[in-house]
Amino acid sequence: MEQKYPLLESRQLTKYFFRRDGSIIKALDGIDFSVNSGEFLGIVGRSGSGKSTLLNILGALDRPTSGDVFLEGKNFRDYNNNELALLRRNKIGFIFQTFNLFPTLTARENIELALVHHKILEPERDSKVEDFMAFLGIADKLNDFPSQLSVGQQQKVAIARALVKDPVILVADEPTAEMDPIIAREIMKKLVDLNRKSKVTLIVASHGTGLYDFCNRTLFLKNGKLVSRKKAEY
Repeated sequence: MEQKYPLLESRQLTKYFFRRDGSIIKALDGIDFSVNSGEFLGIVGRSGSGKSTLLNILGALDRPTSGDVFLEGKNFRDYNNNELALLRRNKIGFIFQTFNLFPTLTARENIELALVHHKILEPERDSKVEDFMAFLGIADKLNDFPSQLSVGQQQKVAIARALVKDPVILVADEPTAEMDPIIAREIMKKLVDLNRKSKVTLIVASHGTGLYDFCNRTLFLKNGKLVSRKKAEY
């Protein structure tokens, strides 16, 4: 019988940073949880609680001090750095608070960067880029540069860039923190639509409790520890 695994699982995850005086900062301290395929998981905590550190490890951008992360039943510790890079490229999408758009590239070109190493013919590539921009309501911004876009539009380009490669899991770190509340809510609703229609698994971190309204489940971090869990009421 085939073994069933959660899509993503964290077991006794720790991340320590060492000060020059020998003292230890426990950014993560024994994190245990799992994420099912198609779930929308929220991670909430104040600044310094460990959210970004946790996302970086779950997204294979950083390695833990101890503990394990499994994606589709496979332990990240079994991958070398080149293999982790391929894993990020092929299966994990990222949305960063700072967008990380290239200022000299148009919106279309910024999104196309995610497909550079994918064997996709130009017509299919163009179609995918245009479809995601249309879904996010910025189809008329294909040839605009980041400096010509509003903050909300820049974040939508960053979201399209993360989605265009069809990731298994999408990780977002404070994706609406610097936005007008109305635009922030619009973007969160788009992520919910995407989650429900395409079943892409989402993990979104925020310092605000507004995330409750959108997630299937919420984890709360405090001082690097998982302190409580909340299931959304639909």
